[in-house]
Amino acid sequence: MPVPSSNAASVKKSSNVQKAPGAKPTKTASKKKDEEEGVENGDGWDEWSHGKALTKPADQLELTETELKEEITRILTANNPHAPQNIVRYSFKERSYKPISVVDQMAVHFVLEGSLLHQDSDEARRLRAKEGLAEETAKVDAGAEPDEEKPETPATPVEDGGEVEEAGEEDRPDSVASKTDKKEPKVTNQFNFSERASQTLNNPLRERTCQTEPPPRSIFSATANQWEIYDVYVEELHKQEKNKEKLKAAPSKKDGERSKKRMMLTETQSDDITKVAKATKIFERMVNQNTFDDIAQDFKYFEDASDEFRDQEGTLLPLWKFQYDKAKRLSVTALCWNQKYQDLFAVGMGSYDFNKQGRGMLVFYSLKNSAFPEYIYATSSSVLCLDIHEQHSYLVAVGFYNGCVAVFNLKEEGLDSVYKSTAKTGKHTDPVWQVRWQNDDMDNNHNFYSVSSDGRVVSWTLVKNELVFTDIIRLSLNGAVPEGPEGTQQPSIACGTSFDFHKQIDYLFLVGTEEGKIHKCSKTYSSQFLETYNAHSMAVDAVKWNHFHPKVFISCSSDWTVKIWDHTINTPMFTFDLNAAVGDVAWSPYSSTVFAAVTTDGTVHVFDLNINKYEAICQQPVVSKKKTKLTHVEFNPIYPIVIVGDDRGYVTSLKLSPNLRKKPKAKKGQELPKGPEVEVAKMEKLLSLLREPEQSTV
Repeated sequence: MPVPSSNAASVKKSSNVQKAPGAKPTKTASKKKDEEEGVENGDGWDEWSHGKALTKPADQLELTETELKEEITRILTANNPHAPQNIVRYSFKERSYKPISVVDQMAVHFVLEGSLLHQDSDEARRLRAKEGLAEETAKVDAGAEPDEEKPETPATPVEDGGEVEEAGEEDRPDSVASKTDKKEPKVTNQFNFSERASQTLNNPLRERTCQTEPPPRSIFSATANQWEIYDVYVEELHKQEKNKEKLKAAPSKKDGERSKKRMMLTETQSDDITKVAKATKIFERMVNQNTFDDIAQDFKYFEDASDEFRDQEGTLLPLWKFQYDKAKRLSVTALCWNQKYQDLFAVGMGSYDFNKQGRGMLVFYSLKNSAFPEYIYATSSSVLCLDIHEQHSYLVAVGFYNGCVAVFNLKEEGLDSVYKSTAKTGKHTDPVWQVRWQNDDMDNNHNFYSVSSDGRVVSWTLVKNELVFTDIIRLSLNGAVPEGPEGTQQPSIACGTSFDFHKQIDYLFLVGTEEGKIHKCSKTYSSQFLETYNAHSMAVDAVKWNHFHPKVFISCSSDWTVKIWDHTINTPMFTFDLNAAVGDVAWSPYSSTVFAAVTTDGTVHVFDLNINKYEAICQQPVVSKKKTKLTHVEFNPIYPIVIVGDDRGYVTSLKLSPNLRKKPKAKKGQELPKGPEVEVAKMEKLLSLLREPEQSTV
């Protein structure tokens, strides 16, 4: 397609433009050109008319007639020889790199984007209207330039609008009158035209990309045949028939009912609903965490700022309250934290009242879910004490009001204990008040100790499927009872109420009695006490060794007092009167001088002997009803909280304010020493102040 020249583009769009005489030389020139071309054509025809002779090059290959007639087929393909054949891409479906079979074979040799418009198209009409070139102006312009002749060209825009303008200006250098009379509308530039407007910088684009790991995929395939479907239906029908038969059978005893319920539970555990048990537990924890979000925030971050203005006193912030509807009428008789999972603790439920003895309960709560227990074990007798094994945290030793001891395994399915003492295996004849796990014996068998009102301290060893007992010591009012035929005369028995083993010296332990005495005993000497302390005027409710100092222990009693002892001295080092019967006392795990006690008037007392040796730095009632009695208290191993149990079955968690866990301030330029030695030195400093006057008088 011939492209019109730039001069032709300036001609006005009109079909009857007057031709000027000045255009004749161009016509004559074109005629001459045609004549020359015709001459050349004629010469070429003469050459073709002559016969042609074949000329062979000297080195041409000589071929026979058969070789010349042989057809050689060549197949032309559209494959690009330069296209790569080894492209690989990552397949998320198969999670590996896979080669790509389809490769783009198209090769682009030349691309030209044209700007020519057809004269009858809508866009060409719009451009003509925009240029506003009417026929009259075309005639006037042609009359003003009589010496130049414009060839007739279609009124189509050419490739460059800028060239159109330049050509128009070059063609009309002398047409000043037309410019002054009427301004010609300017042709818009199709390439870099911009209207008069302010241009602003565009904001830089931002790309946010994130790369995630593909979700784990697993291919599962199975075939379901008719006989497999039939077998499943048959099994289900057998189960339903068994359940119907058991329901029809009349229950003879309560034990029979319980065993049937257990059987029913084990059979129905294969249902699909048990498969989502873990997911539902996680959802339950999430819902509870959202419900009690303010308490969780307080537990994690809240520090009572008002402690700065209280000098040395502190406060307790109530957090979660744990309760189980089926254990409302039972008292909290034991508390114990799990040393491995520090958010989990065990609660023993029962009754201290002789006239209200009946069922008991062992319940496990987690700080992550205060609404419902993690584990529930119903017992036939009241639970009075429990202890969780430090290394094997799934083993829990429990003592009952009826004299039995048992071991529960949280890993085992079922609602019963895995070990339990009976009359044949040497169970206690009176309530068991305390149990404590000890280190494994020489044969790596787990063992624990128990103390009871029958005056026996017994060691229980877990051997295969039974509990093997060994009497360590028998308590009496006059002293330890020797074993053997010599001790045929029955002495007056001392009732043991609490005991605790030394943290460093393995064989040493303390036993508190109903008479108010504390006996220091040894596992190796069963015939006598190492020491006897006239501690209290009523029953010793708790006796506990200090976590840090090897000589110090604490005791509490219903005679309203808490006493701190040095086991090398017969008299107490500190005595505190709390104006109510003291239910329990506990040393803190973070300081050798901090301990907490609970009283029957519903008050928690927190002492720090390093700050105040005479009175508690916190006395706070934590129960709503006046008649509610607090029974037990326990510090968390790592978090600054305590849990408190009462006689209505509630367990309340409380956060210690900063003043109750204050550490000594460091001097300028000195770092605070850390470790158990610092805590031992802190307690030793207090004891030395009390020992010096005694030593001077001796």
